[in-house]
This record gives sequence, C-alpha cells and structure tokens, in this order.
Amino acid sequence: MALPNSTRRRGARAPALFPFLQNPKSPQPKPDSLVEMGWGRVLFAQTFSNPKDLLQELRAEGAEQRDIAMYVVDPHVVLAAAPAELFLDPSHTYRLNLSTYRRSNRKPSGFFVRRMVPDTDADSVNRLYALHRMVQVRPEFFAEQYRAESRLLTYFVAEEEDTGVVVGTVTGIDHAAAYDDPECGSSLWTLAVDPQTPHPGVGEALIRWLAEHYQTRGASYMDLSVMHDNKGAIRLYEKLGFHRVPVFTVKRRNVINERLFIGDDPAKSMNPYAKIIIDEARRRGIDVDVIDAAGGLFELRFGGRHIRCRESLSELTSAVALSICDDKAMTRRIVEAAGVKVPDEIEASDMDAVGEMLEKHGSLVVKPARGEQGRGVAVDLDTIEDVEKAIAVARQNSGRVLVESFHAGDDLRLIVIGFKLVAAAIRRPATIVGNGRQTVRELIDHQSRRRSASTGGESAIPLDQETERCVSKAGYSLEDVPQEGEAFAVRKAANLHTGGTIHDVTSTVHPRLVEAAIQVAKAIDIPVVGVDFIASKPTEPDYVFIEANERPGLANHEPQPTAERFIDLLFPLSMPATAGRPRRKNASKD
Repeated sequence: MALPNSTRRRGARAPALFPFLQNPKSPQPKPDSLVEMGWGRVLFAQTFSNPKDLLQELRAEGAEQRDIAMYVVDPHVVLAAAPAELFLDPSHTYRLNLSTYRRSNRKPSGFFVRRMVPDTDADSVNRLYALHRMVQVRPEFFAEQYRAESRLLTYFVAEEEDTGVVVGTVTGIDHAAAYDDPECGSSLWTLAVDPQTPHPGVGEALIRWLAEHYQTRGASYMDLSVMHDNKGAIRLYEKLGFHRVPVFTVKRRNVINERLFIGDDPAKSMNPYAKIIIDEARRRGIDVDVIDAAGGLFELRFGGRHIRCRESLSELTSAVALSICDDKAMTRRIVEAAGVKVPDEIEASDMDAVGEMLEKHGSLVVKPARGEQGRGVAVDLDTIEDVEKAIAVARQNSGRVLVESFHAGDDLRLIVIGFKLVAAAIRRPATIVGNGRQTVRELIDHQSRRRSASTGGESAIPLDQETERCVSKAGYSLEDVPQEGEAFAVRKAANLHTGGTIHDVTSTVHPRLVEAAIQVAKAIDIPVVGVDFIASKPTEPDYVFIEANERPGLANHEPQPTAERFIDLLFPLSMPATAGRPRRKNASKD
C-alpha cells in the first residue's frame, strides 16, 4: 500500500522498494490496480493511496474466491480499519533479480515445459489446483486470456514426454501490463506440481522457465509469495537466487483462508488422513478434541452429538464389521456369498496345494491373513522359490498366510461412504526413472524421500527383499545405472505406504465396478470402506475383489470430496457457509 498523501507531505520517507513514491514527478503506476486471476484477484496495494479504497476492494471478494492484497507496506494501517474482516497472511515475499539471474544448462528429464493451451490443458491445470486445495478456475477464463493475446497473464505447463500428462503448472503476471509498473517487474503465482510425478525438478524447471520468459521481456525482477513454514520451497527459492523483501500480504477472513487465521491447529501433529477430516470439521464449526495424535484418534462434537474417530474409522462402524475387514479370508467368503467376484485362495500351510495353484495360474499373490498398509504382501510371484520366501516374510506379520491367484490389471481403490461411491482411483506401484547418472539404489532413495515429503511421511519405498526382487525382475541390480528416461516399477503391490501413487478415475469408472463396491459395503454392513479391486481397466466391467479396508485414507483422493462426505455422514446437519459481493474485474480504475 502506498503511503497516504498526508504522510508524504510530512516528509516521511517512502519504502526503497517503491522509489516512485519518493518522487511524485517520476513515472507513476496506474492507481488502485488489480488483476483478475480466475481464482480471485491480486490487488497491488502499493498503487492504492487510501487504505479505505483497498479495504473496499477486499470486501468485494467474490464467492468461493480468494483475493490477495500484495505489497502491503503498512499492514497495521489496513488491518486497523477492519480487524474482524482482514488478517495478515503468514507468508514471505521473495524476489529474483532478473538482471543477475543465470540460466541453468541442465535440461528437464522425462518432461518438457510449454505454454498452456486452454482447450486441452484447462482440466489438467485444475486437477493440479485441486490436488493442492487451490481454488479452481473456469475453463472459459483460461480461453479468454488466450484469445486476448495479452501480455498480462502467462501460463506454462510441464508435460510428461511419454504419457502427455500435465504434471506441473505456473502462472505469471507482467507488472508493466498490469499497472504500468515503473520498475517493469513481474510475479509468479499458482505454482503446482503433481506430488506423485516420478520426475524430479518439475517445480524448479517451471520457475526457471517463467523467470527466463520475463528476463527475455526485459523485466527487472520476479516476485513470489510463500508460506513462512514451507521450508522446502524456501530452500529451493534461495538456491535459485531469490531474496526476501520487506512487504506483506493481507487477505479476507473467509472459509478458504480459515486455516491461515484460525489459530492453533489441533491436527498439526497428526497424519494427513486424520488432518483432512479435522480440517473439514473445523471449517464447519465442529469442535475437535485430539485424544491421541500419534494414533490418529480424535473426537468431534456438534449440536449435542459427539463421535470418536481414528482417521476415517468412526464409532458408526461396528465391531463386527471391523473384525470382518481385519480377517481377509472371512472378508473374501462374505463378499463372494454376496455375488462379488473373488480370486482363488488357499492357506500357505499346504505347500503341495500352493505348488498346484502356481502351476494352474502361473503367478501368485502372498499376503498375511491380517494386516494393513501392504506389509508382507508380495505380488506376481512366478517361481516356487519366490513364493516360499514371500510366505516367510508374510509370517513375520501374521501367523496365518494366504496365497491367491494373481490377476493382471489395474489396482483400483473405490471409496464408499453411506453406501454411495465418493471416489475411485487407480493405484500404481512405486516407479523410478533413470537419468543416466544415479544408481537404482540412489534413484529409489531419492524417489522415496520425495514421496515421503509429499505425503507427510506416509509413503516411502522400503529397500527390502521384495524391492530387490522387483528390481532384479526388471533386469537390474541396486548398483546398476539405468539409462536416461528408462522407467520401471520397483514394487509390484500398488500400495501408497510402500511408495505407490494414486490417480483419480471417479468420472470414468465403469458402473458395474461401482455396483460391486457398494455390494461389498452392504455385505459387510460398513458405512465407510475402501474397496480394492483388480480391474482390467477402470472403464471396463471386468474385475476381481482383493480386500476391504475399514479405515481408508481419505487424503489420497483429491479432488474428490471424501472428507466432506465423511463429515456429512457423521453430522448431516452441518453445512459450510459461503459469502461474496459484487466486485471490480478490470485491472485498474479509469
């Protein structure tokens, strides 16, 4: 926010960041400038001479939108005008001096950066926004910017070379086009990278691409805003040459921003599967009492009703339903009786029968009769030696071990809440991509650390016997160096806790698979369940049942509203609130 005229007349010194404020005779920016972004507006506070005008624009924030007042120099003045409506965003502003920025000689591996094409990329970009719980943008808005051929907004995406999937996106604002910036600056917004991409360096490549774009245009700097506790991002920005600048950001107190101003977060020390539920409950005004953070146990209270939950397992799930899911052999018998297709299965105690099953099917699955998170599970075992080793490992997790026929296909997880499908996703096993420099062991370690960072420590690739078996089956040892672009799975089981990734297919899953998942939920009589199938394709009706999980991770299914539907089930009378007012969309006042 620029200093009021009265302050200037008293001889107060304007901030060095905005030299035009010191000299009214120098070129000045357009007054009261803002930019419509599709997800909200960026208000350039240094162009507002009157705090009341800035407050008026913030009050005009649209429904389900997030306006941001950037470059606020005197936040105390703005906040004092409406302390109940506004808050100081806990973010830092960083600047990259483009006159001294040096380009990198390293080229992206496995992906490339290009301009966004609205007709084909809008859904993919919104998917990335949803993964990061950002406000999504109307596809028409992207198209409007493209047709206008304006320098104002620039969109880039990162695309996988092999699949054509968009795995990253970034947006830039040209400040000269936005408000006649005398300093000819720019800023970076909505950097979003798919946390499950196996390709390292996507975020850095997008940042560099945008910086070099504005450097070519003659911009003097590129700014960005980052949460104060996002240490990983800050390390990256500082490595690239960004430095902090002393300005602030102000936002409205709304539902979207609530987690930033509501105070101490009771779920801060909990895993993502508990946190996503608690965040949704708090958003609706439901009281939360964390009983045991390490175990994911908490109690929700609303309107005289109180329910204890351990992540997505609540008191609404009966002990009988829980015991059925805990016993995989019993689960199989119950769902088979309900008409659900199941694989052949025997207990591992009869090795003669195991040998006959291997001869019949060619490949087997070994898993503990009890257990979760993929512990002790081995998939696609095609020799009796591998089967015997897998049985020995599985017995470390459970006294009873099951052997099943192996079925090739996609590992499909369906989330059923209240006997209705809420989400469906394909789970893929942990995969690494060679770069021609690192060994398989190093690639696994790097990918494991990335998966752990993106899942709050819930996903990592274990370097165990099963991983070594899968690496060997792919034709490598842990010390081999795969060629650049060479990709292969290092686990067979597509479990998230062992480094697997998940990809939403809710909109395309075949109705027969949905019906079968609901059959499973009804047969067990369980209100919340994750049903696992092996399906030939998610768009086709063929499947075989694998297991039912009584405590499915709801944090793995963005953008589907899993936590919202879970809270609906627990507290049907709770309802989120929205608010908004008419607002100005042009870049500046005339």
